[in-house]
Amino acid sequence: MLDKTVMDKAALERFVETEFTQVIGDFSVEEITADGVVVRLLTQDKHLRPGGTISGPSMFGLADVGMYFAVLSRIGPVALTVTTNCAIDFMRKPEAGRDLICTTRLLKLGRSLAVGECHIRSEGQSAVVARASLTYAIPPKPAPNVG
Repeated sequence: MLDKTVMDKAALERFVETEFTQVIGDFSVEEITADGVVVRLLTQDKHLRPGGTISGPSMFGLADVGMYFAVLSRIGPVALTVTTNCAIDFMRKPEAGRDLICTTRLLKLGRSLAVGECHIRSEGQSAVVARASLTYAIPPKPAPNVG
């Protein structure tokens, strides 16, 4: 089931335009992979912290949005899918002036929970700047209308 996608890049972008407008202009879906997605943080001045590096909250947001998109790409546009847990390790300072690239990987996708991990890198760099593990709650499907 992890490799079966029901929303492609265009469908995820349409979802953002209609259901998740507050992130328009911040993120770009780069690729749907066999076990997740690749998402770009389009870094701007608002993502910087003192010292000229990308802030921790911006990297957390990238990991969270990346995993949300990975889950939705497999289950469809279930907007009320929510983060229930996140642990993030900030490992090194991101390269100044570069977008951040988040590669997500779904580890488990069940009916009610999804578990995955993210690796965040500065564009063009191989070193991981942050690593996160996330769990998402998937709302139950509505009961069929009988009668």
